[in-house]
Amino acid sequence: MSEQNEIDINTFHSIVLRETESDAIQELDPNFYRNLSDFIGNLKKQEFDGIESKIKQALIDMASDLTSLLLHARLEKTTKSEVIDFTNLLDEEKFILDAEEQKRERLEMIFSATINGKSKFLESISHNHKTKTVVLRFLKEVDEIVGVDLEKYGPFKPEDIATIPYENAQALVTKKVATKIHWND
Repeated sequence: MSEQNEIDINTFHSIVLRETESDAIQELDPNFYRNLSDFIGNLKKQEFDGIESKIKQALIDMASDLTSLLLHARLEKTTKSEVIDFTNLLDEEKFILDAEEQKRERLEMIFSATINGKSKFLESISHNHKTKTVVLRFLKEVDEIVGVDLEKYGPFKPEDIATIPYENAQALVTKKVATKIHWND
């Protein structure tokens, strides 16, 4: 990380202040979130005792709160306008907005199929969603289960990884016996 891209808490605070005081999305260094991650990560790695440890934790908490405020402020600005101006958005923010766009497209798809009498299409979507698979990491032992696809899965031990139907996965995650794993391409 070059000297000019390093972030400290004062610089970060100024960036957040500037963002929250403006109606427009401010321009940031394309590596901003990575540099911020390095800053917070380096803080967390430092070992201190006594009051210095409390100060370090206060800095980490402040940086976390400022990060949340900045992300929410920048993304909220995108939702206020009909057309999203991607000019000053960072790649990490675009990644978040991709999911919003997909949500809108799916909403329109369901709405259109419903009002146009395409019940077979809706049935197909429902079936595909129920049986789509999710990768899980098991946190506790789980006996063999029968999936919504009528296939048998398991038994599973803690730390086992498995791909199972979405509906079954949701039930296991809700019971806190497994957690979703997101594979990155």
